Amino acid sequence: MDKQIITVSQLNTFIKDYIDALPPLRLVNVKGEVSNLTKHKTGHYYFTLKDEGSVLKTVMFRAEAQKLDFDMENGQKVVVTGRISVFVRDGSYQLYATAVEKEGVGNLYEAFELLKSKLAAEGLFDAAHKKPLPKTPFKIGIVTAPTGAAIQDMKNIAARRFPLCELILYPSLVQGKDAAPEIIRGIKYFDRHKNVDLIIIGRGGGSIEDLWAFNDEALARVVYDCETPIISAVGHEIDFTITDFVAD
Repeated sequence: MDKQIITVSQLNTFIKDYIDALPPLRLVNVKGEVSNLTKHKTGHYYFTLKDEGSVLKTVMFRAEAQKLDFDMENGQKVVVTGRISVFVRDGSYQLYATAVEKEGVGNLYEAFELLKSKLAAEGLFDAAHKKPLPKTPFKIGIVTAPTGAAIQDMKNIAARRFPLCELILYPSLVQGKDAAPEIIRGIKYFDRHKNVDLIIIGRGGGSIEDLWAFNDEALARVVYDCETPIISAVGHEIDFTITDFVAD
């Protein structure tokens, strides 16, 4: 009996068709560390997803890569959503990514929405509780990082628009686990001494992790209880934090 002979391309195509037909591999969520990242001039991303014991070739085409809300780099812990298929030319299977998020970011968004719903139900966002902002604030207390771009921007704008205004800085961390307690201390300092007409808390833009201090529940309640009007100036125009909703 004659043995059946097929080409390498036919075999690889057969394996590809077989894997493509497997429902569990059409949508997978895989966590690992980014390595060997190449951002091709075409806009496609090629990288390896790895853990302690294995590696997985991954490709993300330009249309999907353009939707990333962070700058992907080697060494990042991520969760990649996509499908498993075979690259016929090389005879290798790989993950075709449709979305990538930093590991834990999904949990942060969930925590954000839960806290937002909780505080909204308690009335912390209600317009009736908003304190009016002074039309002519001669003294403004600012709680932010002393070396960040935010304080320089505020100094420049104040000097240009109303040079009679005095800015008083309470230096604070604006990122990391110790940031929220420091921001709270800054707010309480100004509110206790009644030495400013207005308080600004804020920082420049960043990822949800960078801005997370401003999603702290204790900070939100201090902002709500503060007798001095507060402006939340956090991130870029598209960024929203819990303090934005509570502030005046």
